[in-house]
Amino acid sequence: MNKTSYKNVFVEGPITPEKIATSIAHHQVKTNIGAHDIFLGQVRADEIDGKTVQAIAYESYEEMALKTFHEIREAAFEKFDLTCMHIYHSTGIVKVGEICLFVFTSSAHRKEAMDACRYLVEEIKEKTAVFGKELFEDDSHQWKINK
Repeated sequence: MNKTSYKNVFVEGPITPEKIATSIAHHQVKTNIGAHDIFLGQVRADEIDGKTVQAIAYESYEEMALKTFHEIREAAFEKFDLTCMHIYHSTGIVKVGEICLFVFTSSAHRKEAMDACRYLVEEIKEKTAVFGKELFEDDSHQWKINK
């Protein structure tokens, strides 16, 4: 399978509130869904060595990352009884307070949606080839360490 076969999860820049709202609204017609769970990852104004993060510049090794996102999605569908799932991750610059990761799970019952959402976020953080460079107010930067 080549990279064009994988669902593109990347959004250039921040994930907008409108994109999140539209995604939720599209599920109102799916009457077999009883629960949704949502994770929104937001850029923090961390203070590191006396400097404050202003934004994060996200980069990825796209072919590898899309393959890994696909594998994580497939594993979640096998592990949990989900109706649907959406994952979006930012690339490029995302400022403090903006959303960089949106994970949205749906199922007939809340436990499956909630457990799947947590599973997906942890797998994404641990396994995908997405890297963040913290940008500081003095124009310096450093690679972000995921916690």
